[in-house]
Amino acid sequence: MLSKTTKLLMHVPVPWVYLLTYLCGVGLELVCRGSIHSSETHLTSGIVGSALFVMGIVIAAWSWLIFYRARTTTIPGRHSSKLVTWGTYRFSRNPMYVGLIFTYLGEAGILHQIWPVILLPLTVSYVNWIVIPVEEARLREVFELAYQAYCVKVRRWI
Repeated sequence: MLSKTTKLLMHVPVPWVYLLTYLCGVGLELVCRGSIHSSETHLTSGIVGSALFVMGIVIAAWSWLIFYRARTTTIPGRHSSKLVTWGTYRFSRNPMYVGLIFTYLGEAGILHQIWPVILLPLTVSYVNWIVIPVEEARLREVFELAYQAYCVKVRRWI
């Protein structure tokens, strides 16, 4: 049974949690002036950031498209109609979240910001310890042994 706090938290879409955390980091960036300043680091962070951003978008979009084609939910806590184990889901049980992390880090690199990166572990912790356990409990209810077998083969993250 979910606590009232967990139920309330589950109403906030996970992409919004990443976005809100990032915006808090941007606010801290403005207040604390934590940007990456050297010209060499500037170029490198921009290039690496661009690569991470594109990679994250591709992973998240591909993963979402797989769910869309399987006609199953992407909303945490809702019962899934199909256990998706192909495509990006062969490598991670949560590739959409992995894609969001890469996109988030890529944006920080492109904009040469450090504070959003410092705050990212808070969001990843929330997703790992609040959101994913709810999702996994629902998947265990619906798919039982098939989901357990999938968990043995594929890691939660990467």
